[in-house]
Amino acid sequence: MLDAWSAPSSPLRDALARELPAASGFAQATVREGLARGLAPYSGDSLRRLVDRELGGIELLDASGPRVLAGYETTAVVLAGALPTPVFPTLLLPLVLRSPVLAKTSRHDRLTARAVARSLAEADPELGACLTVVDVAGDDRAGMDAVLAADCVVATGADATVAEVAARVRPPRRLVAHGHRLSVAVLGPEASTGSALARAAEGLALDVALWDQLGCLSPLAVYVAGGDQAPDRVAEALAGALARAEARWPRGRVEVTVAAAGARERAEAEMRAAAGRSVSVHAAPGWTVVREADAAWRPAPLERFLRVHPLADAGELDRALAPLAAHLAGVALAGWGDRTGAVARRLIELGASRVCAPGRLQTPPLDWPQDGGPLLIPLARWAAVELT
Repeated sequence: MLDAWSAPSSPLRDALARELPAASGFAQATVREGLARGLAPYSGDSLRRLVDRELGGIELLDASGPRVLAGYETTAVVLAGALPTPVFPTLLLPLVLRSPVLAKTSRHDRLTARAVARSLAEADPELGACLTVVDVAGDDRAGMDAVLAADCVVATGADATVAEVAARVRPPRRLVAHGHRLSVAVLGPEASTGSALARAAEGLALDVALWDQLGCLSPLAVYVAGGDQAPDRVAEALAGALARAEARWPRGRVEVTVAAAGARERAEAEMRAAAGRSVSVHAAPGWTVVREADAAWRPAPLERFLRVHPLADAGELDRALAPLAAHLAGVALAGWGDRTGAVARRLIELGASRVCAPGRLQTPPLDWPQDGGPLLIPLARWAAVELT
């Protein structure tokens, strides 16, 4: 089934790409590019590799000892957000463990879960019967109680949403929570000039433009080492790259509150620039780049709003990223030469669960450990059998 979605000319993907823009607000060009890139790493082979790595093979589900693995009798999945690609592994992984899934759609995307369910039923009717998709409003107490009555509950979304679900799921039921995550970029001296800067800027513009910066792997800030002028060069390059990305993948519908937040942060940055701070603003309809005076974290209004922060050196990463550690997901890394491995290792120690090159943030593999841990094991029950 996954191979049918990731195929270069996939009718399934094409059908979803036609339907999703009107429902989600994303521009169709953005949806097509995002689906093609995001689903490309998904395949039956990648799923089998995940099973082999975490479980040692699917045979463990039929074992009688000494270690026994079983999925839960029922698993409920509470989907959130507008991105379609994370829906695929979220729905399929419990099924790998032979646990029937009841999926509550996100209010931002009622289509993807149903498209996954239809394609699964076409590929394997018996397995397709094990996935049920429902629309339940978050304030529908009775409806949510029915969803959350499952033996295992997978909750995704903002921290507040996950906390509300957690308050209603008590042992012995299992809660698997995937809360708020964010991503950044870290550019070293070798990525702040010439062709290396151009490549990094184009890659980051793609990472920002896909899904309008609304995903946990969308970079919100760029930290730049390489001297006092390096952040200015990077900000200018990103402005040009985002302008080109806007022409190719236009920004979609923006909620009023998000648009207001972006306008407020842009105006605040312009006032700091007018006051003589080392701040500059590059903006046009559809995107904003702010060159900040220091590495201090500032609010991220999303919808293609990117901040560029100066970084004295890799040693300053600890102080710069410490406020983000609990929520750090991905880091786009470039320009560190022979220090790349050491910087990547430090980023992982600071909380990142994915480090990759600019332009690849939005194409994570199926087995990406999004919360820094295994994907299948939290969804399973384990037991030891000692009868001899």
